[in-house]
Amino acid sequence: MAKSGDRFITTLKRAHLEWGSFRHTNSRGIIYGEGYLQIPAKEARRLNITNSNLVGGNNVYICSSTDGFLNNITLKSTGCNKAGDIYAKQFNGNGNLKLIGNWFSHINAKVGDQIEILWITSNKIQIRKL
Repeated sequence: MAKSGDRFITTLKRAHLEWGSFRHTNSRGIIYGEGYLQIPAKEARRLNITNSNLVGGNNVYICSSTDGFLNNITLKSTGCNKAGDIYAKQFNGNGNLKLIGNWFSHINAKVGDQIEILWITSNKIQIRKL
């Protein structure tokens, strides 16, 4: 489990910035404004960032951004690289998939930007654009 001071950096791609509209499947309709933060597989394993496939695990985090736009919102670590895998591949808004997308708009995020995810406690993280 991640602890205070742990961190990783993720580089934004188009799919992260346009999650609800830049899609390769028709599993649901187009929804503009959604976004997510990718969790690289090696970082998920290193920091034990799990999804809901791990029974009894924690996949909900309190998150704030260093610019003050996000303040104690909840993110979930979700998704997996193969069916049944316990390691998450992204952080997204818990119940609101536009939370991260709204922050991306606020910081004028673009493809190639880097985002640092820093653990304050085991279930509290801080994000910032580098």
